[in-house]
Amino acid sequence: MSYDIEKPDEQWRAELSPNEYAVLRQAATEPAFTGEYTDTTAKGVYSCRACGAELFTSETKFASHCGWPSFFDPKDTDAVELIEDRSHGMVRTEVRCARCGSHLGHVFAGEGYATPTDQRYCINSISLRLEPEAG
Repeated sequence: MSYDIEKPDEQWRAELSPNEYAVLRQAATEPAFTGEYTDTTAKGVYSCRACGAELFTSETKFASHCGWPSFFDPKDTDAVELIEDRSHGMVRTEVRCARCGSHLGHVFAGEGYATPTDQRYCINSISLRLEPEAG
């Protein structure tokens, strides 16, 4: 896979905290209900913490009560990359930043949430940085 932003592993380790590195570069998951943006309702744009690409907006964020920030659609269709994930004995769809390949979380469909897409992008807070709307 080739990304617009590619860096050697040592550079990612230097730029990210150990927890950021574990999630963004090694596909770890932050513990449920511990993330900075789990219950945030502030208006703004959520960007990739590794490269700054704009990924989601507060307009598509919803309260799923699953323990992680949830969105029903990315900001732009090509902002994220979806990859089949067969780890941990499950078949899931991993969500990565399309610009740098960093792990963001997973997307689930058909769970019955009252959203326009019937999808839940379950994203680690530590993968994101909220740029609040000027107001």
